[in-house]
Amino acid sequence: MAELSHWPAVCLTIGMMLKRIARLFTIKTRLEAYLVTYAIAVGAVERGLHYMQNYPGNGGVLLALACLGVPFIAGAKLIDSVKPAELAPAGPKPPARRHAIMKSISRNRPRALRSARGSASPSSHRTD
Repeated sequence: MAELSHWPAVCLTIGMMLKRIARLFTIKTRLEAYLVTYAIAVGAVERGLHYMQNYPGNGGVLLALACLGVPFIAGAKLIDSVKPAELAPAGPKPPARRHAIMKSISRNRPRALRSARGSASPSSHRTD
């Protein structure tokens, strides 16, 4: 057996070697997703041409159109699966005002903020 002294010990296990090989086939960036989508589209056009030659008429055209729909679906899935890089936050976020947020999205009738006067608020017609 050949001496593998220049290889790290991690690479000598089967599981770790399979993980390293699997990382080669992982799509990590949008550019890789675009390139894979292009390859799928070229293959789909070629397959569609073969269908149109082998099945003349409407059947071949329908099969070719079905082949051409695949890159749209696969490309959309590939591009959606690759997340863009997250931007670092500029600074600490100010705390959100819960009341202002809830007031803007509430579907109940608009109400003024409750005051210490109780029911004697200007919008109330009750007298105690």
